[in-house]
Amino acid sequence: MSKMASLFRPAKLDLGGFKNIRVIRDHNKRIAIEQTEPERQALRYIIRNTSLPARARAQAQLQLSQMHPYTRPTQVKNRCVDSGTARSVFRTFRINRFQFRMQALAGELPGVKKASW
Repeated sequence: MSKMASLFRPAKLDLGGFKNIRVIRDHNKRIAIEQTEPERQALRYIIRNTSLPARARAQAQLQLSQMHPYTRPTQVKNRCVDSGTARSVFRTFRINRFQFRMQALAGELPGVKKASW
């Protein structure tokens, strides 16, 4: 259990670059998913393989359901790296529309300028 806890809560947090606890949590989820993805794929393969005995498939299904929630890819949500909000986030810039507007008007986003026609 201590190995699993250390996977999701590092002993020392690197807070450089993170402005919000939601962004830190999202970062930890992405790392955990990346590390456990091969194991999850193997378990899903065992579950779907009908040539294996039913007992082995049931055990794999139980193991998959008992894995930590942070290892599920559906737990990851696109969040703004500045404010931590999860609504109206531009994927290419990883910021929400309000932050995009403010940074674009300030000239902080390279290649972005106000359109006028």
